[in-house]
Amino acid sequence: MRRHQWVAVNERDELGNELVPDYITSVKEGAFYGWPYSYWGQHVDVRMKPANPERVAAAIAPDYALGAHTASLGLAFCTDDAFGAHYRHGAFVGQHGSWNRSRPSGYQVLFVPFADGKPSGSPEPVLTGFLDDEGQARGRLVGVAFDGRGGLLVADDVGGRVWRVTPASK
Repeated sequence: MRRHQWVAVNERDELGNELVPDYITSVKEGAFYGWPYSYWGQHVDVRMKPANPERVAAAIAPDYALGAHTASLGLAFCTDDAFGAHYRHGAFVGQHGSWNRSRPSGYQVLFVPFADGKPSGSPEPVLTGFLDDEGQARGRLVGVAFDGRGGLLVADDVGGRVWRVTPASK
């Protein structure tokens, strides 16, 4: 059985608060995801001149939306039971956070459950608290990776730290 490769994508800006959603998607050989002519499949970015209708027609939609302007940059799959059976095979996504949205979004690590190799439920916040009461960033999360000892490592390029997240002791 061939395993799919997955990627987190930080989409384009300046189309409003709710466009364009950042996403995770499986990487399909030879697939075209729209950049720069369209987004989320065949939604034309009218700012692109000259337009390219042939490329837009070939664009495929990504697999899973993570919200607009979350700046989803990091992606790591949980491959063991260190966090419990619920998290096995799911994806942890580091979100750097918005810069041009009226209400901040992102600034967290999300968990996306997977079943049969595909996203299978709503995203779940697992590491939050990186915005203060005034909406200023105390941290902006970038990369996520597992350390081989059951911990999730999260790089924070505002706080200048690497956080290590482990399940609560029993």
